[in-house]
Amino acid sequence: MKFLYDILTIILVVAAIPVFIFRLFREKGFGERLRQSFGFLPHGAVAPVAGKNCLWLHAASVGEIVATSPIVKEIRRQMPEMPVLVSVVTANGYEMAQRIIPEADSIIFFPLDLPGLSRRVINRIKPTMFVLVETELWPNFLLSCRDLSIPVMMVNGRISDKSVGNYRYLFTILDRMLDTVHRFCMQSTIDAQYIIRLGAKPRRVFVTGNTKYDQTHTEVSAAERERLASLLKLRGGAPVVVAGSTHRGEEEFVLAAFNKVRENIAEARLIIAPRDNLRGGEVASLAEKYGLKAVRRTDLDKADGSHDVIVLDTIGELGKIYSIADVVFVGGSLVATGGHNILEPAAHGKPILVGPHMFNFKDSYALFSGQGACDTVYDSADLGDKFVCLLSDAHVRAAMGEKALAIIRENQGAAVRSVQHISEVLATLSQRS
Repeated sequence: MKFLYDILTIILVVAAIPVFIFRLFREKGFGERLRQSFGFLPHGAVAPVAGKNCLWLHAASVGEIVATSPIVKEIRRQMPEMPVLVSVVTANGYEMAQRIIPEADSIIFFPLDLPGLSRRVINRIKPTMFVLVETELWPNFLLSCRDLSIPVMMVNGRISDKSVGNYRYLFTILDRMLDTVHRFCMQSTIDAQYIIRLGAKPRRVFVTGNTKYDQTHTEVSAAERERLASLLKLRGGAPVVVAGSTHRGEEEFVLAAFNKVRENIAEARLIIAPRDNLRGGEVASLAEKYGLKAVRRTDLDKADGSHDVIVLDTIGELGKIYSIADVVFVGGSLVATGGHNILEPAAHGKPILVGPHMFNFKDSYALFSGQGACDTVYDSADLGDKFVCLLSDAHVRAAMGEKALAIIRENQGAAVRSVQHISEVLATLSQRS
């Protein structure tokens, strides 16, 4: 089975060569990303960590980087001398890591899971431990860690309903991968049950909570909120709706709903952040079709302030921009993509609306909706009505926001618990050697 996986991986990489060539010309920085993905890491990136017994944390993209940030801060607090390497898969994840994890000694792109490549990169870095953030199971990499006696841990582990089915197609490879992991620190009891169902040994599985409750990179002072509003050229006192992490096919719902808001509150403004920031122009054009004057965040310097809609086409700003919202809609939920993180707006004490498709964040969604901190909408009319209702009632907004903040405070501490597990595994291995 491992042989078939290797053959399939090689075929997929070869088939992707035309896409790689196209993206080399289309995307700034893709060449460097591609070189690192094939194991050609720049000396400056690996020198601070190579051969220095670093902790290597791997986070695939933006969401996982948000979960990684509190862990790295806690590592710095508990183990200040420990070098830390963070790896990512996507360009957006790399940019986000550069922005919110300044404590990392090095940030690189993760190597492709090709036979031989993982071993070469691991041999160059020689980490003391490899830490998976959420769920990134790569057979060649994990088996190379085992062969090179590099301990592996999973932190902030999360298994979606879909993943439970998909991972089963790996058959015996899955068993071998799971056996390389010393401890699975999972977000919830459901995630713990899922990883055990996939084959993890129960004695290695722990529930430590979700480190995204511990995030601090989005904290905003009153002065910074005023500065943000000024940068976005928002008129003083005008209600602000923020729609975060929206997907294609979902912006139409949001824009139609916002037009209903404008019928009732003419001065209201919308900030819409597509999950793929490269779609900024597309979303701005779509807003114009709904009779709304839109400006992209990257063009705001040239704007005169008369815009109705701001399209956020940057990386790493959304978490702080939630702080100036009066009401927040979190996307990926009115289309069946599984939803996105509601903890960032919750940490700012904002009333939150989502669609019904929150299956990738089932635990936090159930917790917040069950306690009245999050409300569910089903179409553009419903979304528009909820926007108007919340914008018209400051008491309801405040009550939902206070409930959200209370949940955040009650569930903090996962980063501390995760790093304690890392320390325990390191201590155990040290005693054995």
